[in-house]
Amino acid sequence: MTEFEFIYNFLAKQQDSDVLLGIGDDAAIVRPHAGYDLCFSSDMLISDRHFFADAAPADIAHKVLAVNVSDMAAMGAMPRWVLLSAAFPELNEVWLSEFCGTLFEQLSQYGITLIGGDTTRGNLTFNITIVGEVAKGQGLRRSSARVGDDIWVSGWLGMAAAALDGFWGKAVFPENVWRSCREKLLRPVPRVALGCELLMLAHAAQDVSDGLVQDLGHILKASKVGAELWADCVPVLPALRECSTVEQLRVWPLSGGDDYELLFTAPKAAREQILAAGEASNTPVARIGKIVEGTHLQILDHAGNEIHLNKTGFDHFG
Repeated sequence: MTEFEFIYNFLAKQQDSDVLLGIGDDAAIVRPHAGYDLCFSSDMLISDRHFFADAAPADIAHKVLAVNVSDMAAMGAMPRWVLLSAAFPELNEVWLSEFCGTLFEQLSQYGITLIGGDTTRGNLTFNITIVGEVAKGQGLRRSSARVGDDIWVSGWLGMAAAALDGFWGKAVFPENVWRSCREKLLRPVPRVALGCELLMLAHAAQDVSDGLVQDLGHILKASKVGAELWADCVPVLPALRECSTVEQLRVWPLSGGDDYELLFTAPKAAREQILAAGEASNTPVARIGKIVEGTHLQILDHAGNEIHLNKTGFDHFG
């Protein structure tokens, strides 16, 4: 199979009335809805860095798209279009059929159209550029947290990091916990519906990809504020909490990363509405701290004692 046979047989499948020119030309042409701003994001995923090279093609496809959709969720944007660039060691038709089957299932689920990209021979690598729409002037951003805001997070944190330790033989779990954590690592669920619900409620937001503490630090720096983070309020899968050490319950949820949950700040007056937004989007949400004056982040346990971490998150060059 040639490169162009792969493109036309596997990728040029979708129709979208807002795509004026799609796959097959030098560039795509799309028409955004009137009264909307466009959000752009790009993520690269490399084998044995972001996913195991021998992972199932369906799991790789799911994660490659999900981590990009999560960026749109953090902006409160609806994902619309993606460009996929990929390097493959070879064009294996069976592998590509499974990969593309899951990819297009996910694209359909989120109402996204693949409009272009690039392919080449090389070590297994994927890069997606994603474009979303948000009502004019309403996109969530990191720089809008305010003193007095509550800090919230969606879902359960630490499961992907726990699974990674499981894969590396650093931790052992009961079978039910292992299945749940492994699924979280391989197939994260972007919180698009919650992000849209938060547009008129939250002040600042981002997704948790590199670790809760590190990612919260990005909000604090952009907003020029400080925070108290209540470590024991950070939501953890109950079954994982029951089989983990105190040290693991500090490291995995606070600095583990790969969660792809939403981290956001909002005024106290919005608490009931945020809980309702969580219910409406079928997404658990938890209040885990508050924004304070200054620029320092304090991590506190249930007794008010400060916790100091050796590592706050993932750094590709750390």
